[in-house]
Amino acid sequence: MTAAADHTAVDWPRTADGHPATLVGALARNAAETPKRIGFRERDFGVWQEWSWARALDDILAIAAGLEHLGLGAGEALTVVGDNRVRLYFAMIAANMLRAFPSPVFPDVPAEEFPIYMRFGTPRIALAEDQEQVDKLLEVRQRTGRPEIIIYDDRRGISAYAQDGIVSLDEAIRRGRERLERQPELRAGLIGRAGADDITVLLYSSGTTGTPKGIPLRHRNIVSGIANAEAGGYFRQNEELFAYLPTAWVGDFVFTLGAGVLLQATINVPERQETALHDLREVAPTFYLAAPRAWDNMLTRVQVGMADSTPLKRRLFDFFMPRAIATERKRMAGKALTVSERIVAGVGDVVIYGPIKDYLGLSRAERAFTGGEAMGDETFLFFRALGIKLKQFYGQTETCALSAAQGEGSVRGHTVGRAMPGVEVRIDDTGEILIRSGSVFDGYFDDPAATEKALADGWLRTGDAGYLEEDDSLVVLGRVSEVVRTSTGERFIPNFIENRLKFSPFLRNVAIFGAGRPELTAIACIDYDAVGHWAEQRSISYASYAELSQKPEVYALVADIVAKVNESQPEPLCIRRFVNLHKDFDADDGEVTRTRKLRRNVIETSYAAVADALYDGSESVSFDAAITYDGGGRGRLRRELRIWKV
Repeated sequence: MTAAADHTAVDWPRTADGHPATLVGALARNAAETPKRIGFRERDFGVWQEWSWARALDDILAIAAGLEHLGLGAGEALTVVGDNRVRLYFAMIAANMLRAFPSPVFPDVPAEEFPIYMRFGTPRIALAEDQEQVDKLLEVRQRTGRPEIIIYDDRRGISAYAQDGIVSLDEAIRRGRERLERQPELRAGLIGRAGADDITVLLYSSGTTGTPKGIPLRHRNIVSGIANAEAGGYFRQNEELFAYLPTAWVGDFVFTLGAGVLLQATINVPERQETALHDLREVAPTFYLAAPRAWDNMLTRVQVGMADSTPLKRRLFDFFMPRAIATERKRMAGKALTVSERIVAGVGDVVIYGPIKDYLGLSRAERAFTGGEAMGDETFLFFRALGIKLKQFYGQTETCALSAAQGEGSVRGHTVGRAMPGVEVRIDDTGEILIRSGSVFDGYFDDPAATEKALADGWLRTGDAGYLEEDDSLVVLGRVSEVVRTSTGERFIPNFIENRLKFSPFLRNVAIFGAGRPELTAIACIDYDAVGHWAEQRSISYASYAELSQKPEVYALVADIVAKVNESQPEPLCIRRFVNLHKDFDADDGEVTRTRKLRRNVIETSYAAVADALYDGSESVSFDAAITYDGGGRGRLRRELRIWKV
């Protein structure tokens, strides 16, 4: 029997309208309908390796059979940790074939935090990308007794390990293929076993206010969310995707793996995170998702590159880009362009905009999105002026990240767009945003109290404050729980102001203080790369982040950013003083989450002495900050920090 005939001989679970009801079903459909189409590509030693949908299904079936041989069963979690790798993605779908589910962990999570992300689903088996992750899992096993079996993908450095329960993924695949040969009926059984109500992935909340909660997303949630996005024109069939986002983030599982399989895209995996920018240029994806900070970094790269370019290129850039931004403002306002503006736009695309898009790897990015936090107008307009149709979307892990998005023709900087087809949005009496959709999860894992608080009559209480405009565009203000008041009764949301400050490429993190205080102050963390380049251009010498942050010129730079934001703030909510911290807020120090959300309670506790100095009239404060080194060691970094009045 040929491979093609074998693939078409099996059936898979379907929705009422005949579409696949699970990711496994979508994979089987792809292998049956377009067996030779490339589903996955991965760069290895500079060469792109390709998997057709038929080959991908065969490999995933072998992994599933091997995992079952090792004891993975229905309802169990498979811990997965590592950077983006094709075989790690395959193992996630393979777990689904067994009615188990992957539970990916951010690869930079230290061993001591791992038990937090292995609390649910009894993960007896873990899949690690390489030796670094195997070592962490062995340390976790010593502490907790789990995982019992550690499967590794990259064998370098592991061949001499003598501990029990360490298995190569190649060995698991070999065993799986042997089972499939001995049991021909197993193939169809694995494809048809999972149902729409089964959990397809277990993710974790960011944990900004406490221990991260387990968020199980079921096949029907992801299938519904992606169908809604496709109906709204946000996703399309046969996209070229770039798989570089953290595998433990909902954006990667839903936008990359889920959408890729359900919509028959080609999922391109970079060789390493260090080569991602180079690999992105080669792939030139048609769909691209990045957080606002990543778009800010791209803008900084362009600005730095132009500053170091030839005089002619700088003059062309300085001539065309301001005109492109002005033209984009007119487009967004619904105004018609003049003939001369269209001519300038056409010439500019040839000499400036097109080359920049090619340099960034976004020459084919017909659909580009950002979300997770607000984006600055400068960055947003810049990329749209290049011809990249960048839009904002809104969603949470609990909604498969698919709730609302901007549509072309109704793009405005302060909104996140309208609800997607199949999604209902309303605002309750307290100003909280409520969501109802098939993409909304059923509840937190083994946490009925949190579930009861989050879900009511089919509506998800998002915890976000916002409002709907007359055209039903949604405006998100910030977390309801973060609405606080100054001692004079002024109401504000710290995160809203922090995001506006972070619109500047020179600030990476900011913490606003003022709850119960007479006025607002801030701790600022500079962006080392952007400020470092700025300093070098002005011949300002420095030897470290700590030294650079305390330069008077850098304080003046940050003061200008603060003053600009103050111009749009009500007088009682202007920032009066700030301090440049001598280190960045770090996830390893517990100050931000792995998705870089501020852990406000940790900041307020750890930096209480700095906050007090901002209010007691001090001109400086000596502070001893805890730091975690790349190797995992801990230390202290002491510095005299200047307090700057705005």
